[in-house]
Amino acid sequence: MLAIAQSEFTQLFRNRAVLISGLIMPAAASVFFIYYRDMFTGAGGLGYMGALLVFTIATFTLYATTVTTLAARRQNLFLKRLRSTAASDRVIVFGLVLPVAVISVLQVGLILGVLASIGGAPAQTVLLLVGVVAAFAMMLALGLATAGVTNSPEHAQVTTLPLSLGVIAVASWVGITGTESLAVVKRSLPGGAASELVVNAWNGGVPLTDSLLLLAPTLAWVFVATALAGRMFRWEPRR
Repeated sequence: MLAIAQSEFTQLFRNRAVLISGLIMPAAASVFFIYYRDMFTGAGGLGYMGALLVFTIATFTLYATTVTTLAARRQNLFLKRLRSTAASDRVIVFGLVLPVAVISVLQVGLILGVLASIGGAPAQTVLLLVGVVAAFAMMLALGLATAGVTNSPEHAQVTTLPLSLGVIAVASWVGITGTESLAVVKRSLPGGAASELVVNAWNGGVPLTDSLLLLAPTLAWVFVATALAGRMFRWEPRR
């Protein structure tokens, strides 16, 4: 797996389009949000800003780059060649997505660290880490599922856009308005419960047990997306 990951890491930094759209632009957007944080926090406080930053990285760096990577490797038959080796299917997929997952974790750690140093540390750091891990697990699983219906790297720009924008919209909706109304709807949407978890972890004031219950909808999305990925993922291009 590490050999596959090392090769993929090299390929990521050779592809300027992926480097710019999947890595540099999300980081630049995060810097923008932090610089103009007073315009975005409002009623949601720094918790909303934290949730927005987490899902900016999770959608555009982790999710979109995962889909683009897998579609590209399928198109050039690299997936087919890897599958003819002794590596298992799981090892192949994990090896291919490991570099972008590591980069995403480093990005979100650095960006949230900057936010904490400027605006104030989160009230519950461990709970924040749990929320970030849950959000990343969900978006990675959704990326594997979306890759199954993506024919090429160019097609990934189309297939990833609805969910990317939708999740950011849900995170903003939950962060700004809270879940006092339409709680079931907001928590059931992709990213809704995870956003509330990040907001609670940063702002504090919510019992730990109530926040941990928010993991259930997010893990349900991980399960659904993983099941869909298992059914839809293709190792060779459609003919």
